[in-house]
Amino acid sequence: MYLQHYNLREAPFNITPDPRFLFFSAKHQEAFNHLLFGIRERKGFIELTGEVGAGKTTICRKLLEELGSHYKTALILNPCLTGHQLIKTIALEFGLKVRGIDRVAYLHALNDFVLAEVNHGNDVVLVIDEAQDLSDELLEQVRLLSNLETDRQKLMQIVLMGQPELRDKLLQPELRQLRQRITVRYHLSPLDLNETAGYVNHRLKLAGANGRPRFDEGAIRLVYKYSQGIPRLINTVCDKALLAGFVGQIDVMTRQEVNLAIEELEGVPA
Repeated sequence: MYLQHYNLREAPFNITPDPRFLFFSAKHQEAFNHLLFGIRERKGFIELTGEVGAGKTTICRKLLEELGSHYKTALILNPCLTGHQLIKTIALEFGLKVRGIDRVAYLHALNDFVLAEVNHGNDVVLVIDEAQDLSDELLEQVRLLSNLETDRQKLMQIVLMGQPELRDKLLQPELRQLRQRITVRYHLSPLDLNETAGYVNHRLKLAGANGRPRFDEGAIRLVYKYSQGIPRLINTVCDKALLAGFVGQIDVMTRQEVNLAIEELEGVPA
């Protein structure tokens, strides 16, 4: 609704994890570098955690874009599956056509696929998002997938991404074998106030803004107070604030527009 009014090419604060809009704060850059290092150095297991909406999935999608054709990747977005369903889903994400319907057939197909890709000079990467939802049994299944290795390296790199609960889950004694295999870890913290300002301006610029619309300092402070630096919440409140700005026919968002946005989101005065 406000795109035409502000002459924007696209919505600047869409909540979908679009890697084109990734803002490389120091924290996001460090998280990205940890993932890239773990995969390129074939460390086996890599763990990335962060609060809901912190930007983990966006970083992951950017990573998959950057890896190039020598990496064969699979991304599992919904891990709430049975053991057999998980193995089948992984195989399908890698594009495998499996002869047979049982779990053993899918495991054999995965093993053959990984060995063939390595022999062709390729690396195989499995990313599991929302990994905190994996049961202990499924986490053990994932651990067993990593058993394919040579004397020098792991043949499948596995990235576990999840909310902070994933860290707590992996501290359980019964999952110590998996925990000991995770050699690269990073926890993605929220943005600070200055990073929040940079994030908002970055997304506006990519969407086509040229100083119009913009958020003044007071508006940014209130956005930060409400969102606590969580990118998804920043997007949500800024999108509503721009709508309020459109209704009020203004170009500079102030605390008033952000307050109106928060009131609408929360259903109570800010």
